[in-house]
Amino acid sequence: MSLMASFHIGGNLLNLLNLNFCFYGPEELRTQSTGPSKAEKLMKQIGVKNVKLSEYEMSIAAHLVDPLNMHVTWSDIAGLDDVITDLKDTVILPIKKKHLFENSRLLQPPKGVLLYGPPGCGKTLIAKATAKEAGCRFINLQPSTLTDKWYGESQKLAAAVFSLAIKLQPSIIFIDEIDSFLRNRSSSDHEATAMMKAQFMSLWDGLDTDHSCQVIVMGATNRPQDLDSAIMRRMPTRFHINQPALKQREAILKLILKNENVDRHVDLLEVAQETDGFSGSDLKEMCRDAALLCVREYVNSTSEESHDEDEIRPVQQQDLHRAIEKMKKSKDAAFQNVLTHVCLD
Repeated sequence: MSLMASFHIGGNLLNLLNLNFCFYGPEELRTQSTGPSKAEKLMKQIGVKNVKLSEYEMSIAAHLVDPLNMHVTWSDIAGLDDVITDLKDTVILPIKKKHLFENSRLLQPPKGVLLYGPPGCGKTLIAKATAKEAGCRFINLQPSTLTDKWYGESQKLAAAVFSLAIKLQPSIIFIDEIDSFLRNRSSSDHEATAMMKAQFMSLWDGLDTDHSCQVIVMGATNRPQDLDSAIMRRMPTRFHINQPALKQREAILKLILKNENVDRHVDLLEVAQETDGFSGSDLKEMCRDAALLCVREYVNSTSEESHDEDEIRPVQQQDLHRAIEKMKKSKDAAFQNVLTHVCLD
């Protein structure tokens, strides 16, 4: 096509592109992707039979997470006992013990759950663990999936999200960084985007009309203030996943280092005291750096012919202290970078 295009200019080139669209419309172009084949394979893996999916549902099914590959459980999450207890009571129990709740409209599981808080505190991990423990199919929806360039396609894809979730229920539609997708509506929104958002919310409302429907929309964000107020009303169940406190950091450190080669004299409470302001992901990266110090020391002190994994010494208090200092410098540098951009703006 590029060779042909070189002989066309201006309106002729546009006509050529339009002609190509006539031959290959959005439906035909979509079938060239690998999504449907992946989705079909996944449907077989999760044991879904005799369920017919539309072309658009197949595109969404490509984002379905195979439950067999979801190895996250509550035992992988430390320091959030209160949140876990509330999720078990409000979300998981009504799904697993449906017969106990079916006669009560008041006790139905929420159709919208919001996890909000600073980055790196385990919001996505909690969402996956909830789906795993509840036995729900998990649709990891990427906002870019719904922003199709062809006019009208986004609405069809939005409809497919909910129709697929209903066919596969119990299911969770998870939207990470939901604020980037369903932020405050404004007059500057593109017409197609505004229509897609409106339809998404309308379909979401439809979940409430069927009390037997076991589909939950779960979102995660570190900017709840940017969410549309209409979205907040549809997510009445909200959990603040904050930076871990002292005892939570100690519990997280114990979980991270549980099966690692750590010196028995290491004082994790002291480490927790030195890591105020660290998120769960910060603590994991810090522990990784400490373990790498031992590996680096071993590699630098031995020849290539005499490597023996058993000779790598355990992680000691000093390794963790050095890793903490490194992480603090990294966080300070990142903060200064943010301040620089704010000043420039």
